[in-house]
Amino acid sequence: MRRSLIAVTFLAAAGLAAAPLLADDHAAGEDVPVRVSLAPDQLLAPYYAELRKQVVMPEAGPNPALAPATTLTRIAFGSCNHQNASQHMWAQIAAQNPQLFLMIGDNVYGDSAWDADAGLESLRSAYALQASHPEFAAFRAKFPMLATWDDHDFGLNDAGASFPFRRWSEALFETFWGSSPEVRGRDGIYESTITGPEGKRVQVILLDTRFFRSDLKRAAWTKDRPPLGSYVPDDNPAKTILGAEQWAWLEAELAKPADLRIVVSSTQVITQAHQFEGWTNFPAERTRLLDALAGREASGLVLLSGDRHAAGIYQTRHKGETIWELTSSSLNLAFGSDIERSTAREPDPARVTKFFPVENYGLVDIDWKAKKLTLTLKDSTSETLAEQVFGW
Repeated sequence: MRRSLIAVTFLAAAGLAAAPLLADDHAAGEDVPVRVSLAPDQLLAPYYAELRKQVVMPEAGPNPALAPATTLTRIAFGSCNHQNASQHMWAQIAAQNPQLFLMIGDNVYGDSAWDADAGLESLRSAYALQASHPEFAAFRAKFPMLATWDDHDFGLNDAGASFPFRRWSEALFETFWGSSPEVRGRDGIYESTITGPEGKRVQVILLDTRFFRSDLKRAAWTKDRPPLGSYVPDDNPAKTILGAEQWAWLEAELAKPADLRIVVSSTQVITQAHQFEGWTNFPAERTRLLDALAGREASGLVLLSGDRHAAGIYQTRHKGETIWELTSSSLNLAFGSDIERSTAREPDPARVTKFFPVENYGLVDIDWKAKKLTLTLKDSTSETLAEQVFGW
C-alpha cells in the first residue's frame, strides 16, 4: 500500500521519523518495510509547503520603518502578552513616546489551546486574534517594532530544538512580524540592526534562544524541593542555547563598530537564583556569552530579558566590567501582586531591585552627552517601579 504524505507527517509528528515505513515494491507487488532516516523537519517540509497554500498566514499589520540615521534616545520593550487578555498597556507605552519598541518573547500564547496538531492552528489563531486588537494595531501603526520569540510563541512551553514543528512556527513568526530577508533566509529568527550616526550608533541584537537550544536537564523530584523551577544546570559541553551558526553570527556582530549595544535574550542571563528557564540552565553557554560580550568592540552595553512574569534590574561583574540587565515581564499576564512576597520568595544577590510580579514594561533612555543609560520599569499605569542609571 502507499503511505500518504499525511501519514508520513503523522509519524514525524509522533517522533517516529526513524521507524520503518511501508513502501510499494512494484517488482514483488507487496509492501516492503524500509527505514527512513529523515529528521522530522525534513519529512514535514512538503506538508508545510502545501499547508501554506491553504491557510491565511496572519500579519501584524503596517509598521513604520526606523530610519537608519535616527539618533535613538528612548527604547521601550515588553514581553508576555496574551492575545486573550486586555490590551491596555499599548496606550500606556505609547504615552512614553518611544522611538522603537522591542517585543522580546511570549508575544502571544499560541500553545495554551494546542492539541498537538502539526499545523499549530492554535498559534496561528493566536496571531490572528492579536492582529485584530485595535489597541495593538494603533500602536504598531505608529511605533517601529522589532521582535524575537520565547517558548509560548515558539510553540510549546519550555521547548527548544527538539520541537518537531519549529520550522512552521518560524514561518508563522516571520510572516506575522514581517521579518527581514536576512532573517527569512536562515534558520532561526535572530537579528541585528545598527541605527544612528557615528558616535551615536545603537546596535540592537535580538537572540534566538529557542530554535537551536538543547533539551533541558530536569531536576530530580523531591517532596520538599522549593517551588523555584524544574531544571538544574547542565554541564554537558555539547549542549547549546544558540547553536554553532548563531554563535558565529553573534561574534561577528559584536565585532562591528557601535557606540551602544542592546542585547536581547528572551530568558534571563545574569541571575542564577532560580531553576526556571534561563542561561543558568547551561553554565558553559552563559560563561561563553559573558566572555563574548566582554570581548566586544568597544561600546556601551545593556541586556534586556523577559519570560518570568515578574521584573527586576540585575548586575554582575565579569572580567572587570559591570554588566546590567533589565528584565520586564509581563505586559498583561501578571501572576501576582504582592511585591514583597515575590521579592522574598526569590532572594538574589545579583538583583538590585525588588522583584515585581505586576504588569510592567521597560524603558531604556540614552543620554549621549553624558554617556549614561537610565533603565526604568513602569507598571500598568506608568508609575515607576524601579530605576537605575549608569554610565559607559
